[in-house]
Amino acid sequence: MTDPVNRLAAASRALRSAAPHQLPDALRQVLRTRYAAEAVEVRLADYGLTVLLPVPPAPGGTTPVPVQGSAPGRAFGSQQPYVEEPADGRVRAHLPVTVRGDRLGVLSLTLPAATRESLAELTELAENLGHEMVVAERDTDLYARARRRERLTLAAEMQWQLLPARSCAREEYALGAQLEPAYAVFGDNFDWEASADHLLVYVTNGMGEGIEASLLTSLGINALRNARRAGIPIEDQAALADQAIYAHYRGEAHLSVLLVDIELSTGRMRIVDAGSPRLLLVRDRVLSPVELDAQLPLGMFEETDYVAQELTLLPGDRLLFVSDGVHGVVAPGGESYGEHGLARAVGNASLLPAADVPAAVLRGLTGHRGRPEPDDDALVVCLDWFGRRPAS
Repeated sequence: MTDPVNRLAAASRALRSAAPHQLPDALRQVLRTRYAAEAVEVRLADYGLTVLLPVPPAPGGTTPVPVQGSAPGRAFGSQQPYVEEPADGRVRAHLPVTVRGDRLGVLSLTLPAATRESLAELTELAENLGHEMVVAERDTDLYARARRRERLTLAAEMQWQLLPARSCAREEYALGAQLEPAYAVFGDNFDWEASADHLLVYVTNGMGEGIEASLLTSLGINALRNARRAGIPIEDQAALADQAIYAHYRGEAHLSVLLVDIELSTGRMRIVDAGSPRLLLVRDRVLSPVELDAQLPLGMFEETDYVAQELTLLPGDRLLFVSDGVHGVVAPGGESYGEHGLARAVGNASLLPAADVPAAVLRGLTGHRGRPEPDDDALVVCLDWFGRRPAS
């Protein structure tokens, strides 16, 4: 019998030694030779998080596998292996491809048989595949192309290049985010950064449309990152980004932004509210807006000063960051989504993990709007706070 440790190590080495664009081929080869696997498929979630698409893309096109209601979609949503047992006696296993909480896709393969140990081994291999894909994307467009159900607009291309992962998780928190319309977004954006002691979350909404909105947001996000990487507090980050935007646009364009700095050891938050993104808190199953002092969006005037407010999170809290393209959307009857629809959607998603909440809220928004195509960008970020366990 093959030693599982040596077999997994050999499979991981095969992935690391493969050329960036040949990871799927290298994986298929090692799964067939060392695991007797058949019909190996790697699928990645599209930008809209609605379907799983094959890697590499099929030349003649292929039928997308829906995230909702499919066997691979169950593994993707639950982040657990999902096993089918067809009548022929073989096993069809679907394994999540995930990197530090960022859900990339699913590895599906057919096996002559499967044990709990072999599934655990293959699940680890699927995770190794995800890590290698993230590194490989620096050198190939294969995986970016595979995620596209349709062509991105140029503005959307620029926005997606600015974004971090769409989900991540650590002991203290879990984060998830989604933008719509995924293939034509232009002004909304999110960013986050974690260190040993702090988590910083930014939600931005640039004025305008198309390329101009993307250029404004790009300038703002990079100005905030530049200030953040200098190690200064969020109120000074906002002030420096404000100066950068004003210097370029002279007040003719501005960027709304919500900046949050969370101390991981205590849950203490420092918040700068400079514009339209809203912050909502779910505590003890009750949804309430976080009342903040509204300050000027970035870039409206020269040398604006910003002040941070404080709030402390409790274990079990859920934070929702929503753009004006969510809370301000009006139904045909005249009711805005933020009045009642948003609370219903958040309540319906109460049992979902943070990574699934944004998509659930945006599905509710589509129903509220009464038409498939939005008039504005829509952005939802969900943060579940668990708190840091005391050191033993």
